[in-house]
Parts: sequence; C-alpha cells; structure tokens
Amino acid sequence: MTGNQIFVSMEDGKEAPVWFGGIEPFAAKVMQKCGWDGQEISILLCSDEYIQYLNKTFRNIDSPTDVLSFENGERYTDESGAVWLQAGDIAISVDTLPKNAEYFEVPQDEELKRLIIHGLLHLNGYDHGEEHVEKNVEPKCEMLVLQKKLMEYFSGECIIK
Repeated sequence: MTGNQIFVSMEDGKEAPVWFGGIEPFAAKVMQKCGWDGQEISILLCSDEYIQYLNKTFRNIDSPTDVLSFENGERYTDESGAVWLQAGDIAISVDTLPKNAEYFEVPQDEELKRLIIHGLLHLNGYDHGEEHVEKNVEPKCEMLVLQKKLMEYFSGECIIK
C-alpha cells in the first residue's frame, strides 16, 4: 500500500477559510474507504468567478458551478520507485458552497463533503450523465447512489466546525 497524495490549495489572492486544513484528511479517508491507492490528486478552492472561467474554458459553459473535476490518468514513478496515478484535479467554488447548502437545506459541512466526494468519484471514472443531485430526489445512477452511500458513511466526519 502506497497511500495517496492530496494537495489542497487556494485560488491566488484568496484567503483560506479556517476549515481549509480539514479537506486533505477527509479526502484521504474517502479514498481509503473506496480502496483507491497510489493516487495523486489536487483540490483547489476558488471563487465563482474563477470556476466560471474554468467551466467556460474547458466545458464551453459560461456560468459558475459548484465543483469541476479534470481527470488526468497518467502514471509516473517517483525517486523511490513508487508508481503513482495522477488521478487529476478538483475545483470547488467556496462562493457556491453556501448557496448549495441553503438550497439543499443542509449544513455547509455536509455540502462540502458532498462536493469533495463528487469530485473524487469523477476522478475515478464515475459519471452521472444527465442526472444531477436534486433536493428530495433519490439518485438512480451508480455514481450518485455511491455518493449517497459515502455521504451516509462519513456523516460523523466534520470539516467545517
């Protein structure tokens, strides 16, 4: 078992929220629970403005969103001989986070966990097609059903205190 490498950063010029340090340990627990090992990922916290730029540049959608995942899939060997999978990058809008929490009528902590899990699932080959998480609607596709199960499993974890 190699473990995983998780790099968390803030958009340039933005101040990190007080709960910033809880993101990496939570993502590590999710990855371990899913059996994902030897992965390198990055998580960027950013503004609506920046995630809109990413959405427009890479998806041709000129609007902000809550989370974006960019799969990489390349492997490399480090100096010690360990082989790593560059799973990819996740961007999460800290501006949309409270809006989503209000819409879903959940604490911001729960919404942040959902966004992290959602991004990680995308980096590991899951896709939800046209189905999206909706308030009071049970998910049907494999990805969103797994996301719900992971949310239930990690309900006792807390990032935003």
